[in-house]
Amino acid sequence: MGVYQWRDKKKPSGGKRSWYYKVKRKYAYGRYFIPTVLSSSEERVKVRVRGGSFKVRARKVVWAVVSDPTSGKSQKARIIRVLETPANREYSRRNIIVKGAVIETTLGKARVTSRPGQDGVINAILIKD
Repeated sequence: MGVYQWRDKKKPSGGKRSWYYKVKRKYAYGRYFIPTVLSSSEERVKVRVRGGSFKVRARKVVWAVVSDPTSGKSQKARIIRVLETPANREYSRRNIIVKGAVIETTLGKARVTSRPGQDGVINAILIKD
């Protein structure tokens, strides 16, 4: 069963629209959320999307590309743990990485700027303490 992401047959108030009967379309289907988790090994999945293109989704990650805003240089750093996630408190407890999450790396604290479930890589910017 797919995730349907189009308008529902109900009004925002909860009432029904008598005129609104439309067949579900394939282009309106989405996918279930599969979290990007901090792990001891890397795992990426290639998923075909609408239009025939492919997205690389990161399932398990170990490394992040961390850039230093003061020097302008970027380095590959190992992720130690997820400190906080503004999207959901539970994500930091389960070591799920999403955009905006604050992670602890070997270079220091960093904020994730990429979408690992969409891009397949974790890019981050160092945070000054």
